[in-house]
Formats: sequence, structure tokens, C-alpha cells
Amino acid sequence: MKDLRIVFMGTPDFAVAILDALIEANHNIVGVITAPDKPAGRGRKINQSAVKQYAVKKGLTILQPTNLKDPDFILQLKNLQANLQVVVAFRMLPKQVWSLPELGTFNLHASLLPDYRGAAPINWSIINGDIKTGVTTFFINEDIDTGAIIKQESVSIEADMNAGVLHDKLMVLGSKVVLDTVRMIQKGNACPADQKDGTYRPAPKLNKLNCRIPWNLSKQEVYNHIRGLNPFPGAWTLLENGDHKIELKIYDSLMIDEPHTLKTGTLVVSKKNLRVAVADGFIEIKDLKMAGKRKMDAISLLNGYEFKSGCKFI
Repeated sequence: MKDLRIVFMGTPDFAVAILDALIEANHNIVGVITAPDKPAGRGRKINQSAVKQYAVKKGLTILQPTNLKDPDFILQLKNLQANLQVVVAFRMLPKQVWSLPELGTFNLHASLLPDYRGAAPINWSIINGDIKTGVTTFFINEDIDTGAIIKQESVSIEADMNAGVLHDKLMVLGSKVVLDTVRMIQKGNACPADQKDGTYRPAPKLNKLNCRIPWNLSKQEVYNHIRGLNPFPGAWTLLENGDHKIELKIYDSLMIDEPHTLKTGTLVVSKKNLRVAVADGFIEIKDLKMAGKRKMDAISLLNGYEFKSGCKFI
């Protein structure tokens, strides 16, 4: 069995859990590559990635390249003398980086590849109403998320599960699958299988356009859209209230199976609930956040906000 010298690459909390699992399993992490520090918030305070914060606490060697093709960075990476690289929620790597170690570079992706190649697989699996997803480890190649698959494991998506809960569930499963993958590579019994050609569901980066709530769809599709973006980045809509248009985010909702003849997006306001008419029923709003305000439940909004006649979401 080979002695491993591992370089780990990652940025967010999801990656921290996997790095921690590797360390707890006594693997030799010779270096950590993560995003450069950057200013954030109103005070422009310098913000360190979650992976950097963890690596500092553990006393690990840290590299934070701006340019992954920079000759100085490549030299620093070579000097770490890693024979395996593990990538979790990082950036697309150039060939001179992923081809460097003797045993290769593998990535953990939060979907059952080849479905949901791309930046936001957790969100899109819920938005699309899937009942199953999982994690995949694969060897990195020239194209995004297309390399030979080493190991996959699946989990169920419950009907009311949001993206935050699924994220945490896949984080735990991902830690196990990464440890299994490292063990297979170390023992020399990994049997990677090429991904089959075909048309698969994508997982594009979330943006302002695709996070907007499509009120013209069915209540199930609208409900999936909202929970698929909860807690981050949040599904949003515009409230047309008299002469004012106000942007707000909706985090939690319920489906109400009740026939009506209202136009899509019409708000039905009472003292106890806030409902939105959709094609085949209503969406009841539970938690929301108006622009510039704190997150609140619908009851709190109803107690302090005046909804005018004919108000609607657009």
C-alpha cells in the first residue's frame, strides 16, 4: 500500500467537512489550496475562506493562488511532492495542476454524475423535484465534471427537504465516499469507469434570473423552486403593492390544494396567512425577507405591513 502525500483543494464549509474527515483518518495532508482572502460586507473586512480558517487552526501549509497557471504557484505545488490531490468545491483546474501527482487528482461532486454537471447540483436536484441524488468521486480531466467515475453513493430527497438540509446530508455522505475513494486508490484497486455520452440535466450557476419565482407554474413546481433555494441564495419575487414594487425573498412555503379563478400571482391576505394564487391552487408563504429588512415569518409581516387591494407577486 502506497504512502500518501495529499494536497487538498477547496473553499466552503462543505469542503471543510471532507478535509476534517481526511485528517481524522490520519491521512498526510501536505498542503491546502484555497481561494485568496477578499474584502466582504459593508466594512470591507478581509474574509478568509472556511477551508483557510480550518487549515490555519490545524497548522497546515496553505497556498492561495490568484492564477492557477502562475509558474510560482506551480513550483510551490511541485515542492509539496504530493502523489494525490483531492478537490472539493473549488475551481476548474488547468492540466498542469490536475495532471501533476502520480496517483491523479479526483473531485467530489454533489450529484449522481453525469446528471447535474455544473456549479449548483444540490439546488437543481430539488428545484427539478427529484426524489434521489447522491455524491460522486471522479478523476479530473480537461472538461468540467466529465472524468472517469471512481465511486458513487445515493440518498433520498424527502418531499419537504430544502437545499440546506440536503447540503448537510451530502456533506456527511461525501466525507465517507472520499475516504473510501482514497483507500481504494491507496490500495491500487480503484476501477474508474468512463461517463457515458448522452443528454443529462445540467446544474448551471445560480443567478438573478433563474432564482426568480415562476408563479405561472404548478404549485408543486413553485414549492420545489422555493425549497431548492432555501437557505441560499433564496428564491425572490417582486411585490406589486399599489404604486410600489418591492423585491423580497421567500424561504419557506406550503402547498394549498384549493381551486380558484384568480390570476396567477394574486395575493390573498388574511390576519393569519398570506397566500399566492398559482395555476392549480395556492402557495402559502411561511418565511420571507423584504429588501433591506430582516427575515421574518408571514404573521409578523401581516401584523405590520399594509397590503393594498389588488396586490400581487410578479
